[in-house]
Amino acid sequence: MMQRSWRWIAAVAVVVPFARTACAQDLEPRLYTSAPTGLNFLAVAYSASQGGVLFDPSVPLEDANIDVDGPALAYVRSLGLWNKAAKFDALVPRACIDGYATFNGAIVTRDVCGYADPRFRLSVNFHGAPALEPREFATFMQDFIIGASVQVTAPWGQYDDERLVNVGTNRWSIKPEIGMSKNLEHIAWEMAAAVTLYDDNDDFVNGTLKVDPIYSLQAHVVHVFERGAWLAGDATHYRGGRSTVGASSRDDLQENWRLGVTFGMPLSRNQTLRVHASSGVSTRTGTDFDTVAVAWQYRWISGS
Repeated sequence: MMQRSWRWIAAVAVVVPFARTACAQDLEPRLYTSAPTGLNFLAVAYSASQGGVLFDPSVPLEDANIDVDGPALAYVRSLGLWNKAAKFDALVPRACIDGYATFNGAIVTRDVCGYADPRFRLSVNFHGAPALEPREFATFMQDFIIGASVQVTAPWGQYDDERLVNVGTNRWSIKPEIGMSKNLEHIAWEMAAAVTLYDDNDDFVNGTLKVDPIYSLQAHVVHVFERGAWLAGDATHYRGGRSTVGASSRDDLQENWRLGVTFGMPLSRNQTLRVHASSGVSTRTGTDFDTVAVAWQYRWISGS
C-alpha cells in the first residue's frame, strides 16, 4: 500500500495555469484532489498560444492575430488548515508577444517581451480531504471532495500606458472559486465555478478601463492509469467582462467555450511531466486562440 500511495503522490498535479491570458480561461484539472501535508512542488512550464490571445481580453481590439509564448515558474506547498487539506501556489510568468490586430479600423502591431502579472492562490478542501501526513496518506482513499480557492493577480507585470497590447494588465484581480471532485475507481469527475473581479486600470490609453466580472464554469474527466499517469478531458465556459473606457460602454461581452486535454506522467519518484493543449470552440468576442504547453515539476518533502 505504501508503494502504491507514493506513486499517487508523485502524480499529484501542480496547479500551473497554462492559459495565462486571463483567469477565466484557465483549464486546471485536479485542483480539488487531496495531497499529504508537507509536500513542496517546483515547476517550470513553457506555453505557446496563437490567435486572438490577449493578456487582457477586455482591450478593445478586433481581428487579433497574435503569438504569445514564454516560460513560467511555479511553486506549490501542500499544508493543513483547520485540519483540512490545503495548498498554496504562486506563479511568475514571462512572455513574448508578437502580432497585429485592428483598433478603430487601423492595424496596430506589437513585439515585446517581459514579465506578466504574478498570481497567488490558496485552496482548501473543506469536505472529504482531511489534513494527513505522508504516512497517514498511504491508507487514505479519496471519494467525494468539496473545496474552495481564492486567487489574486497582482499588477506587477510589464505595462506601457501608451500601448494597447501589453504583457501586464496594470490592475488587481481576485478570483474566488468553489469546486468538487468525485472518484469512481480509475475515473474522477471534477467541476468548478468561479467569478473573476477586476480592479480599474487608471492608466489605460483612452481613459480609465473598467471591466465587469467574468463568470466561469469548468469541468474535467480524469482517468488515472497504472503507476500514476493520468489523462484529463477539459472544458470551460465563461461569460461577462463587458468593458467601459472613460464614459463609453463597449459592446464586448465575452461568452466563450474552450476544450482541452491534459496528460500527466511521473518520470520518477520526485519528477512529473505534464502536457496540455486547448482550443476555443465557440467565441462571441475575441479570445479565440489555441494553446500548447509543457511543464516539468519536482517534488520534495519538507525536512527530508
